This record gives sequence, C-alpha cells and structure tokens, in this order.
Amino acid sequence: MKLSMMTYTMARQGFSVEDIVKTATELKMDGIDWVTTYGRDPNELKQMSVDAGLEVACHTFFAAKLMAGDSDWLDEIKQSIDNAVLLGAPVIMIPTLNNDKKSRDEFRGFWIDALRQIAPLADQAGIVLTIENFPGESSAFVIASDFFDAKKQIPQLKLTYDNGNAASGEDPLESFNLCKNEIVHVHFKDWYIRDEPAENYRRMLNGKFFKPALVGQGNLPTTQCLKALEDSGYDGFINIEYEGSDIPANEATKLAVEFLREQHAAIN
Repeated sequence: MKLSMMTYTMARQGFSVEDIVKTATELKMDGIDWVTTYGRDPNELKQMSVDAGLEVACHTFFAAKLMAGDSDWLDEIKQSIDNAVLLGAPVIMIPTLNNDKKSRDEFRGFWIDALRQIAPLADQAGIVLTIENFPGESSAFVIASDFFDAKKQIPQLKLTYDNGNAASGEDPLESFNLCKNEIVHVHFKDWYIRDEPAENYRRMLNGKFFKPALVGQGNLPTTQCLKALEDSGYDGFINIEYEGSDIPANEATKLAVEFLREQHAAIN
C-alpha cells in the first residue's frame, strides 16, 4: 500500500506548500499529488518532493479556461501538461466539476470533446491522462458507465478511482470492480450519508445526502475498498482526501494514515 499526500486536502485549509511536504515526510508517506502548482516553479516543487523522499504520483489541475468558454483554453492545458513533465508526474488528472446549466449527458459530451483534444497532448508528453468520479447531481462522470462513455471514444483515457465519489452514484465496490482494469490512481475519502436532507449535507446523484467525513469515520466501506484494491493487484498510489473543516487537515491526514495502515495490516 502506497499512500500519497493530496496537497488539496491541506491547501484548502490554508496550509503552505512547506507545511504540506513536512506533514507528508513526518507521516512517512510514499508519494505526493500536486494539485496545481500554487504559483510555484514546478522544478522547485519537484526538488522539494525529491528532498523529502516523496515520489510525484500525479499532477492534478483544473481546466479553468475551458469551463469559462475561453477560446485559448487548450494553451492552458498545454502549460499544465508541461508542468506535469517538469514535476515528473506519470499521471495527470483533470477534475470535471459540475454544470447545472446542462444535462449530465450534455455535459459529458462537452468533456468528451475536450478530452479528445487533450489526449494527444498527454500522449506526446508520455503522461497518462485520467479523470475521476466527480460527485454531484450535475456531474458528467460519477458512475462507471459515465467513464466508459468517454473511454469508448478516447481509448487511452484512464480512471482515477475515487471511492467516495463513486459511492455518490452507485455501490463503490461494484464501481471499482467494473473499472479495475482502467484504474491507474486512487483517491480515498469518506462521507456521512443519510436519506433525508440536513444542514451541511449535499444531495448526490443517488438521491442520498452526503457530508464530508474523515477516512474511516464515515459510512463508506473503506476497509472493503482497500481489500478490493489489494485483491486486484493494484500497486499504485492512494491519495488521502479530506474535505471537511471540523479537523485541521494535517491532523486529519495523520488519523487517516494511521487508520489505513491498521486496516492494511489486518487484511494482510
């Protein structure tokens, strides 16, 4: 089991790049997923990773200009792919977000058209292009069949499997089993899930209501997901993701690392 620091988890709470690398080092994590470059030189981030003994597992970036409808959006993507090369990332991931002005099918078509243009650029750079299960009633890619709609038209496209986001649309274990041959990177998160609306809970594609939880403390079958990964022979990285605000993100990451290592030991 290789655990990866997802920089977004800490950056969203205001932690600096230095704080993030320090936490990953203290926890003896194996890798780091740079979610954007935070305005820093990718060469600097690469060196920080190397000095900390962290393998760059992935570079995640947003297609802001594409979502805004700017005509030069592909130039922004090219720059992000160049950044991934400098970081030494073998995988890139683009969050596909939500768009409540389009149907899910229309929004998926929009993204498939864009990914068709992005895929050759990733190929040229020698980098694997992925999308993730992204949560939300207006998300283009939530369940396995959404991903395979794109895969049929972009054969080289791979999946960053997010067990929590998959669970917002279908059983996360079934989703994993359907996609396991296409998965090259993984996110683990957790949710509190309920049938009725409540404060700070968000309605998802499956009609249930979700609130961010710490990995191992919510309603997801995290241990079963970990076992499924290991049984499948998956040997890539697992990002730890926490989107809550109840716990400082460095502490949340520490608790999640401890939980997953305990579960890994119990499984094996």
